[in-house]
Amino acid sequence: MADKSFFIDTTKCTACRGCQIACKQWNRNPATKTIQRGTHQNPSDLSASTFKLVRFSEVEEPGGELRWYFFPDQCRHCMAPPCKEVADTKVKGAIIQDEATGAVVFNPKVKVKPEDFKEIRSACPYDIPRISGTGIMAKCTMCIDRIKEGMLPACVKTCPTGAMSFGDRKEILEKASGRLEEVKKKYKDAMLANPEDVRTIYLLVDDPKKYHKYAVAENTIGITRKFALRRLLKPLKELSLMG
Repeated sequence: MADKSFFIDTTKCTACRGCQIACKQWNRNPATKTIQRGTHQNPSDLSASTFKLVRFSEVEEPGGELRWYFFPDQCRHCMAPPCKEVADTKVKGAIIQDEATGAVVFNPKVKVKPEDFKEIRSACPYDIPRISGTGIMAKCTMCIDRIKEGMLPACVKTCPTGAMSFGDRKEILEKASGRLEEVKKKYKDAMLANPEDVRTIYLLVDDPKKYHKYAVAENTIGITRKFALRRLLKPLKELSLMG
């Protein structure tokens, strides 16, 4: 099975939240109690029982015009996941990266201490990891159980507008690049969010901060270098301790 990726075209998202509901249903996650907060977005954030959340942002442009931005937030399934780098030093086996698909999966059988979870979450430039009251971490699984049976992730299968695509990484990157070229004719600031670093690739047409604070990671290169250096120095440290 080839390395997999998502492509999320926000220009086609209508915030119907079908993906959000499908994710809940497939993962058998309980409903989240919500309240009227004066926004289309509910619940207010991701949680150990909400792996997918359509974020809604209303921005007033100069001149008074209102613009809506929809952002179907989920784990990016990083190529080199910094959350796993930290977890491997704290709680071995808490985070697994599937070799066949590249999916980054939190192990539901491993409990994590609050202080260790805090470090794991802070390592994620997209603020994705969440934890239950029983110490079990949870997030999007890439519907790895579905894709290993030849099915699409539940969110992608449900999307009625074609905003979400899923498939072999090479094909998804080609599709994303082609769509970006097309969209740039109308939106000069259009971009793909961190396509080289993640397996969940977003097409945005405006300032990423207008969509979500963590829509784009600005420090992935620094994180990658930091952990690469740590891996390089670890054997030397072990040798010095032995000596």
